[in-house]
Amino acid sequence: MAISKALEFRHKVTPDEIDGLGHVNNQVYLDWFLTAATRHSMLVGWGIERMLAVGEGWVIRRHEIDYLLPVKPEETVLMRTWVETAERASSERRYEIHRLSDGKMACCGRTMWVWINYKTGRPGRIPQEVVQAFASWDPGGLGIAT
Repeated sequence: MAISKALEFRHKVTPDEIDGLGHVNNQVYLDWFLTAATRHSMLVGWGIERMLAVGEGWVIRRHEIDYLLPVKPEETVLMRTWVETAERASSERRYEIHRLSDGKMACCGRTMWVWINYKTGRPGRIPQEVVQAFASWDPGGLGIAT
């Protein structure tokens, strides 16, 4: 069972996100994942400013991305992200990107995040306050368009 509810928002593909093959470039999906993760963290009260202030926060250990179907110019996608697990010093976040034109999943993935002390660079236990912020967050019909 996931730790958090999913953040969902729509995004209209921009011309600079299209590659020479006429669809969204593979790198763009990773950028979308990071944008979604950052937005979700900010909404639960753990944005980068807060993490810097306490001297601890997330860094990425690993990404996995499955490219399933192409997304074309001018399409709008629905992005979803949620925290699946939070154990000791690491947390798995998942992502899905669906084409609104047909509802099909175009891409999915996951990131393994590690909680570290920013001064030492060493992993530390994820504070219970952080886990609780994600677990108790309620999107409440939140609809964010970019």
